[in-house]
Amino acid sequence: MLEYVYQATGLLLIAFSLQTFVDTSNSKRIGTGLFWLIYGLSFILGTVLPDWFIGLMVLALTLIAAGGFMGIGNYRHSDPAFRKASADKLKNKMFIPALIVPIGTIMWSKFTGTSALIGLGISALLALIVALMITKGKAQQSLHEGRRLIDAIGWAAILSQFLAALGYLFGEAGVGNTVSQIVKEIVPDSNLFAYVLCYTCGMALFTIIMGNAFAAFAVITTGVAIPLLMIEQSGDPIIIGVIGMLSGYCGTLMTPMAANFNIVPAALLELQNKNQVIYMQFFPALLMLAINTFLIYFLAF
Repeated sequence: MLEYVYQATGLLLIAFSLQTFVDTSNSKRIGTGLFWLIYGLSFILGTVLPDWFIGLMVLALTLIAAGGFMGIGNYRHSDPAFRKASADKLKNKMFIPALIVPIGTIMWSKFTGTSALIGLGISALLALIVALMITKGKAQQSLHEGRRLIDAIGWAAILSQFLAALGYLFGEAGVGNTVSQIVKEIVPDSNLFAYVLCYTCGMALFTIIMGNAFAAFAVITTGVAIPLLMIEQSGDPIIIGVIGMLSGYCGTLMTPMAANFNIVPAALLELQNKNQVIYMQFFPALLMLAINTFLIYFLAF
């Protein structure tokens, strides 16, 4: 059933690409349309295409995004006065579709025991139906608004998926073991505080590089926390793991690679400086990282 969710996602992306191809107001409609078309086909045909061909598709997406071939078009917005009047009329009713998605996803996972992604897809479809019933809108307009949002986000919409794959590759390549050996050579005489500092800062640094704390957790916890803190120093694995993950999130606050947290909000809010969110979070993140380091040192040993 999960395959149907992927195929539906792919069809939606292809619909966005077709809309883009005929949008003459977008001077970069060919590049933008090709980007979403290729990405959509990867969802639909991912299980039947050979790996090397999927790799070529990824390279094509990279070239289109890096070459600046993506742009913004015309999304057939409704009149601002109409939108304001609708907002005043609907008020908090529009929170209903927004709540259906997380609640439906959790309930599906809890009561069926199957993938939460299936519940997410079904809940999203149900939320769309409810939204159309509440607003009396047309399904076609939802496609235009969906394309507007994904164009505003741009290539960053797929960054988290790519970075998760990168974390898996790092783990398979044995990067964690290499990091462990480097830490042992640098830190003198099994210095506990230095080990803890290497772990928390390593979690933050790898998250900054990869944009994904989960990917960093697989590498740094395997390379530093387990052999040096949990086994050698007999540290509490629960405290080390939980606070270590939080240290990774400190890195999330400081990197544009975490596009869904830092770049997407700036794009949706149409901020002039796309890094404004990061600037506001940088020093609080450093403070949290320092606190995490001391918490592990004093609580886990």
